Amino acid sequence: MYLKKVEGPRAINLPDGTVMTQADLPDAKTRRWVASRKAAVVRGVLYGLISEETALQKYQLSEDEFKEWVRAVSVHGEAALKATALQKYRQL
Repeated sequence: MYLKKVEGPRAINLPDGTVMTQADLPDAKTRRWVASRKAAVVRGVLYGLISEETALQKYQLSEDEFKEWVRAVSVHGEAALKATALQKYRQL
């Protein structure tokens, strides 16, 4: 079995005991961002699986958009990443 060389760790242990690997991150060609994919990218960056710079480049995200995802998760949890929940969690 051959493993492709990757930057950073291949897998990380999350606080809930689960293991997250590079394969758990969304595909680089992702255009439809559902809450679970956003959450996977945020978890990957926060726990060191992928750097923020690499995530922004790989997924063609703006820094502001990514920071908003992180803020939404830290304040309201992963449910705040759902498009239908924007008005519920939006600050005035």
